[in-house]
Amino acid sequence: MAVSFSQSTGESLCIVIPALNEEGSIVATAERCKQFREHALRNRLLTEVDIVIVSDGSTDRTLELAQSVPDVRAIAFEQNQGYGAAIQEGWRTSDCSLLAFLDADGTCDPMVFEDLCLQLKRRDAEIALGSRMGPGSQMPKVRRLGNRIYALLLGILCGRSVTDTASGMRVVRRSALPRLGSLPTGLNFTPAMSARALLGGLQVAEVPMSYAERVGESKLSVLTDGVRFFCSIVDAAFCFRPDRPFTLAFAGFLIMALLFALYPTEFYLQHGRVEEWMIYRYVCACLAGGISALSLSAIAICHQITLLGPQAETTDSFWAQTVSRLFHGRSIGIVTMLGLASAAAVLWPGIVEFTTTQTCTLHWTRLITGASLILFSFIAGGTGIVLRVISLLSSECRSAADDCATPVLRLAIDDEFSAPERAMCG
Repeated sequence: MAVSFSQSTGESLCIVIPALNEEGSIVATAERCKQFREHALRNRLLTEVDIVIVSDGSTDRTLELAQSVPDVRAIAFEQNQGYGAAIQEGWRTSDCSLLAFLDADGTCDPMVFEDLCLQLKRRDAEIALGSRMGPGSQMPKVRRLGNRIYALLLGILCGRSVTDTASGMRVVRRSALPRLGSLPTGLNFTPAMSARALLGGLQVAEVPMSYAERVGESKLSVLTDGVRFFCSIVDAAFCFRPDRPFTLAFAGFLIMALLFALYPTEFYLQHGRVEEWMIYRYVCACLAGGISALSLSAIAICHQITLLGPQAETTDSFWAQTVSRLFHGRSIGIVTMLGLASAAAVLWPGIVEFTTTQTCTLHWTRLITGASLILFSFIAGGTGIVLRVISLLSSECRSAADDCATPVLRLAIDDEFSAPERAMCG
């Protein structure tokens, strides 16, 4: 017995089929979508199902065949604009509350849309996607491996993951689009959406689905598009959770610094000296420590910047807040001065010796330690200044926005400035 999705929600669905030279499969894919539409309307799963084919600059008979399918809308791009651009154009032409797409190559079964729509309701999710990673999937092994790597990367960056980050079949609530931000127009549309959804705190549901061997030649380049998919996930992390990549860098280099410093420290505590060959470990430890400090600085700066954006409420985190507080107020000035004072104390014997004798026999451990303390002090002080500048600019922007909202001032603006100038104040 079918479970009604529309009885309580009245949802309508727009299915977009992006197609680039898919003359061998486009008619069959469209007809299968029409069969799902008949099934959905007959069983009152949905109130409306709009099917749109977008020919993305096809040079074969794809557009001609698409236009020949009854009760299916066809949109034509004269030139290729990209997989993501085709999907978003199809969505733009529809007013349905649920937006979906599936590949035109015959690999996906449109009947899965029923489970995807039901999962949106049952799990109160914003996005439902079909996972092609099940045991019966005919996905090539190379692409399956790539999907597992992307899923692992997403899991590390945001603590959540999906098994099929690049699934070419999914349903999205129209109301969730603003929270996804600006999506790319190319084949990296799907992994970018997955990353932005998870990093932006959207609820994502997965439904296992079968995956058949495609009709025709694949447009996907394993190497080129694989790198583009990877970059899309990283870009989304920097946009929605910029503290995560830098947190990983901070933790990794801090552990590295401790491991490099462990043996020289142990040797010094036992013998009261260090061996000359340990300079390599010492330098590596200080270098890793410096990168770790820079990563901590980047976390604080990124956190302050994200507070200015539209995703401030969903991207804020306790860890980023805590790090940011370390670089604010009088505390950062005190830390900076203590660091410089410590560096001066470590280097002072060498400074005195060089001033009086024009030579310096200061041991390399003191020199490297002093230089590292100076570096860390300037990183801390510089970060504090940058955060202060961002805070001041943020206050100025808010003040200007408030002024523009003041009725008296708005009247003055209307009288004194031209239309383009008034537009700057909203």
